[in-house]
Amino acid sequence: MVVRQHRCGGGALAVCALAVAGVMTVAGGCSAPGGDGDDGADGRTVARDAAAGTPVAVVRRAAGQLAVAGSAETRTSMETAAGGTRVTIRGEGTYDFRRQLGRITVVLPKDAAGADEHRPITELLAPGALYMKNRGAGVPADKWVRIDTTALEDGNLLTGGVTDPTAAAELLRGADEVRYVGRTELAGVTVRHYSGVADIARAAREASPSSRGALHAAAKGFSTDSVPFDAYLDDEGLLRKVRHRFTFATEGPEVAVVSTTLLHGFGAPVSVELPPEKEIYTGQVEQGRSGPETP
Repeated sequence: MVVRQHRCGGGALAVCALAVAGVMTVAGGCSAPGGDGDDGADGRTVARDAAAGTPVAVVRRAAGQLAVAGSAETRTSMETAAGGTRVTIRGEGTYDFRRQLGRITVVLPKDAAGADEHRPITELLAPGALYMKNRGAGVPADKWVRIDTTALEDGNLLTGGVTDPTAAAELLRGADEVRYVGRTELAGVTVRHYSGVADIARAAREASPSSRGALHAAAKGFSTDSVPFDAYLDDEGLLRKVRHRFTFATEGPEVAVVSTTLLHGFGAPVSVELPPEKEIYTGQVEQGRSGPETP
């Protein structure tokens, strides 16, 4: 496990289980990857934004707009730091927001699991479930590990080293204290930058039915419901980038994990076939440096 969270006066909760990263003891904070190069807003930009609604309303609509768009290509990163060492897990794939199905290839840094090289891990994202192949930790190479995301204390916001794109967007339904920062450019697309704080419990109440179970679990598992974010939307209201900063209370200093999801290529074809039961590994997942505790 990467982080064991302790509520004040409560028992240990295995919340930030970066299941693909092996056992790492994290005792430090985390800085967000890269700068954004944000530009200030001009009068025309402010007028357009006002016509579309308040910053809170614009951001809260992001998940619904993605469902209308249908699908997208995605790139993800999850970054943390400990003892001056920064660790970043990266992913790339496609995601269908209507069916809430996705396929992402996750690449571990060289030292994340105590070895020099690691085979990419294939992850299938589905409502209420996470499937992982090339999981390691004693799992046969031809088998999948299936995790019930509604039973995870982090609601699969961090467990697989990837924040499910639907969950990343649904969190914005709980947005509050949203500030319009200005216009900038992202991968050649002009976007509007919003900064604010999302409330996990509020997001869980407002989420689509298939997302509520995982977000309700996250609302119970995190020590605080408040998640600072930066969201970047294009002029059609489509979410192009979102960065969440999750903070955990531990026995030592607070621990931060920064999760970034980028979306592009809207309308891309998505092919996801969930594995049959005979391909699901039902044995014990080894503990120790080769992997986390059994799902």
